[in-house]
Amino acid sequence: MRLTAITAAMVMTAGAAWAEEKTLDIGVSDALTGGGAVYGLPQTNAVKLAAKEINASGGIKVGEDTYMLNVIAYDDKANPTEASNAVRKLIDRDGVKYILGFCCSGATGAVASFIEYEDAVMLVGNAAERSITTREIPNLTRTRPPADYTGAAAGTFVAEKGHKRVAVLGALDVGFYASYVDAFEKELVKAGGEIVSREAFGLKDRDMSPQLTKIRGQEPDAILVVGYVEPAAFIYRQAVELGIDVPRYGFTSGSEEQFTRVATSEQMEGVWDLRPTELTLLSASENGKAYHANYTEEYGIAPSPSSPYSYDQTYALKDAIEAAGTVDDTEAVAEALREIAVPDEVVMQYLPVDDKMFDENGQAYTSNGAFQWQGGNWVFVQDLPSDAAAYSAFLSTLDD
Repeated sequence: MRLTAITAAMVMTAGAAWAEEKTLDIGVSDALTGGGAVYGLPQTNAVKLAAKEINASGGIKVGEDTYMLNVIAYDDKANPTEASNAVRKLIDRDGVKYILGFCCSGATGAVASFIEYEDAVMLVGNAAERSITTREIPNLTRTRPPADYTGAAAGTFVAEKGHKRVAVLGALDVGFYASYVDAFEKELVKAGGEIVSREAFGLKDRDMSPQLTKIRGQEPDAILVVGYVEPAAFIYRQAVELGIDVPRYGFTSGSEEQFTRVATSEQMEGVWDLRPTELTLLSASENGKAYHANYTEEYGIAPSPSSPYSYDQTYALKDAIEAAGTVDDTEAVAEALREIAVPDEVVMQYLPVDDKMFDENGQAYTSNGAFQWQGGNWVFVQDLPSDAAAYSAFLSTLDD
């Protein structure tokens, strides 16, 4: 009996040494403060939630080893310099090889300019500037589609509503908002419409009455608002206060709670948000409903519609590491990311290209949707036209 016990103990010890549990640090660079925090903070929370779930379900399996995820997050303030510094800190000081988050395009573009030369993999979330995935960076992927992919679909939708004279009020000095409007205008003009005015505002502006007064004088039959949530909410509120009674369309991706900090539900009534089909309970899959409930329980607030981009990143990274069979060879993991199917756990409604989550550019695509504010909620009304394969082929011809 003693020999049997010793033998069993030796087997257990050997097994424990062979199947070792380890820790894998993953980094987040995102806007945790400032104007971009309405997107960046929920994205960071989403990575932490996904990591917690992955750990609870047994971690990431690589050969005989199991890796538990540890999240290290830094605030990039949606600023290019801060983002570059945050990622340098993650790579050089913390030894992180996998970096997620990235809500805002300016900060993301700064990191994308050097990440190709690092022993790291960059997974981009909400940042919508098209050029992020036209640079042929092999170790970069993005879950949100480019802004012009959605802008074209939005232009078609507004034209089909019969609008011929559309006034634009937006953060037009921001590249991805401008590209959304350009694509929107192209489709609107095809249908016989026109943009009668392009009025701009800064991301810190809150009094939009001068621009709105000018727009009112031009008598458009619709307004398109593109910008961060808070300034957009001021525009919607002030349009009502100025008596502008025309349909209001937007591209914002804000949650109900974020808008009602500024505007009342009555002032928001009827507003459209034309965006990728992001998390909204009234259109969510079972995964989306579970994510909403788990996020709310974890953080005491509902998630923003765009927050699952980084949640889905985390599960995509898990599948890619397991497919590559390594956590050390970032080149192998980056290649595996380009080959994986859409993970079962994702929240967003992805449109695979050649049965893969990411195309050859490292770009993923979701469907586009028309959401309308009805009785205090964003209600999914219908899909917008979305041809992921055609856009992917177009994206492959670009070299920004």
